[in-house]
Amino acid sequence: MFEDLKGKFIVVTGASSGIGWYSVEELCAVGAQVTAIGRNEEKLVELSTKTGCDIISTDLSTESGIDVVNNKLGQVDGLVNCAGLALLEPCIDVTGESFDQHLAINARATALMSKIVAQRMIKQGRGGSIVNVSSQASLASLVDHLSYSASKGAMDAMTRVMCAELGPHNIRVNSVNPTVTMTPMAKVGWSDPVKANSMLNRIPLNRFAEPLEVVHPIMFLLGRYSSMISGIALPIDGGFTAG
Repeated sequence: MFEDLKGKFIVVTGASSGIGWYSVEELCAVGAQVTAIGRNEEKLVELSTKTGCDIISTDLSTESGIDVVNNKLGQVDGLVNCAGLALLEPCIDVTGESFDQHLAINARATALMSKIVAQRMIKQGRGGSIVNVSSQASLASLVDHLSYSASKGAMDAMTRVMCAELGPHNIRVNSVNPTVTMTPMAKVGWSDPVKANSMLNRIPLNRFAEPLEVVHPIMFLLGRYSSMISGIALPIDGGFTAG
């Protein structure tokens, strides 16, 4: 499975932890040529030692950080926009600083990374695929998620715009919208049974997602078996958004 990704040049942002980390592992395992981007250089070196991926350590929330990537990237067949921030707070307590941080990392970095990758794909002339890692929070109301939901909603809106603009160049753009995904950090954050049950009770499958249950749909959308799929927001949520 996913043998179609062997030899493809794939860029993954947010690769020093979470879904980004698992994406790099799985892509390298099937023979993709992966460039892993993140802010934690120590973790990126660990990931590179484990998988053989190339790494770029930079802060994508800044213009200079995007420039670092633009100066180092070579050819690209696929992009996974996984860099993200989640600082949860009620709407009556939201601050301009936290709102701007969410937009800078979750939305603006996605836009600018997609721009520099799409420019390469167009020049290469062989198409490509961009997958934006969004959230169920853009599709349903969640308390304490105002800034986060706004930034992920922006990501889904950008997915649709990029689908329309880049489609003529045979570049597909899609979002995946996971529920809580049990990365090591999430396991700590959702260890309180009361907090966990309040969310689980809204998920028909009555469980959270495992990392590979998100990564494998990402890989599907990167590859040729999804060649007629573009512009979607794909819930990976056990039915959370079905009701």
